[in-house]
Amino acid sequence: MNDNPNVLPLPEGYRPPPKVRDVSFSEIVNAAGRGMTDFRTARLKSIFFGLVYALGGIAVVLSATWLDMPWISYPLATGFLLLGPFAAVGLYEISRRLETGEPLAFGEILSVMYAQRSREIGWMSFVVLFFFICWMYQVRLLLALFLGFEPIDTFTGFLQTVFTTGPGLMFLLVGHVVGAILSAVLFSLSVISFPILLDRNIDFITAMIASVQTVVKNPLAMLGWAAIVVILLIVGSLPMFLGMIVILPVLGHTTWHLYRLAIEPEDATSAAEDKARAGE
Repeated sequence: MNDNPNVLPLPEGYRPPPKVRDVSFSEIVNAAGRGMTDFRTARLKSIFFGLVYALGGIAVVLSATWLDMPWISYPLATGFLLLGPFAAVGLYEISRRLETGEPLAFGEILSVMYAQRSREIGWMSFVVLFFFICWMYQVRLLLALFLGFEPIDTFTGFLQTVFTTGPGLMFLLVGHVVGAILSAVLFSLSVISFPILLDRNIDFITAMIASVQTVVKNPLAMLGWAAIVVILLIVGSLPMFLGMIVILPVLGHTTWHLYRLAIEPEDATSAAEDKARAGE
């Protein structure tokens, strides 16, 4: 009971926001090692999620050809990589179960994923989808600004235009700068948002704030992690996303352990809540 009249009582069910901790780059490397261990422990289940993601990427790229728009396959493929954090939800659940010693029953893992449709991960997925739509719109806008509205019939013609003409090179430069800004913002908002929403009963706004705070508090370490992610995504997308069969699981498992490093355990948060209620 709170006997301090200067401290307002907390509402029923209130949980203080997640507490962000300092994280070093060496700890991120250790988290990557634990992610690799999770991948080896649950190899087949992890590969399943990587395979589904890779097939989705292949389908997205091939759809550009089916729509007679092969020139858009490159920006579409790079934009598709932004959906990785959402695609890795099953991998977070695998790592959580390995951590707690729960059985890795595939049906239960899929059930947990399905249950997220009515939880805050659904809203976080909309945030990622919004950035994907922004990504595609900025590509179309820059194409119109620098290359005009003349149709480009083939992917080879697109490459020839962007690499051998002044407007094409400007399109590449500005497009990659704008894309890097969008990616940096999304990375800050989502680097730990999905695993924390899977693990805790908080809203997606709070999760995004905690994610941004993690980046702001640990800029160098998180910059290093972002560089690793970019390199692995580039490697994994060649050829035709097949590398993502392995790369996505490793990144997903590592992200779970990064979340555990960056955010204080919930029992520590509960202790802080108890002190606040007691007016200490």
